[in-house]
Amino acid sequence: MEFNLKVGMEGKLEIIVSEKDTAEAFGSGGVKVYATPLMIGLMEGAALKAVDPHLPEGFATVGTHLDVKHLAATPVGMKAYATAELLKVEGKKLTFKVEAFDEKDKIGEGTHERYIIQLDKFIERVNQKK
Repeated sequence: MEFNLKVGMEGKLEIIVSEKDTAEAFGSGGVKVYATPLMIGLMEGAALKAVDPHLPEGFATVGTHLDVKHLAATPVGMKAYATAELLKVEGKKLTFKVEAFDEKDKIGEGTHERYIIQLDKFIERVNQKK
């Protein structure tokens, strides 16, 4: 099946960092700054926004690989956002450049891979694990 995705497609996702988004609250550290796992989730969300709206009904993407650096801390109350740019399409495998920023610094960067799935078949396979 042809998915009509093009290199260069972009997505962006933005939040205001709250207490629940900190490393201390998430359990990934003992500091009240934006948690690395949540920054990664923001990056994945940006990649999803770049391509999922362009897929045919019944299809979606799932994240399969990340190679990300967390470069700077972000305090509670500050805006953070992530961007994703589609770099490569290899069949159902999609590769993105991902970056994250707060109001002062670039806070993260890396690459992210997602795969296109047919939702009903994917859920059926997952449910067979029960």
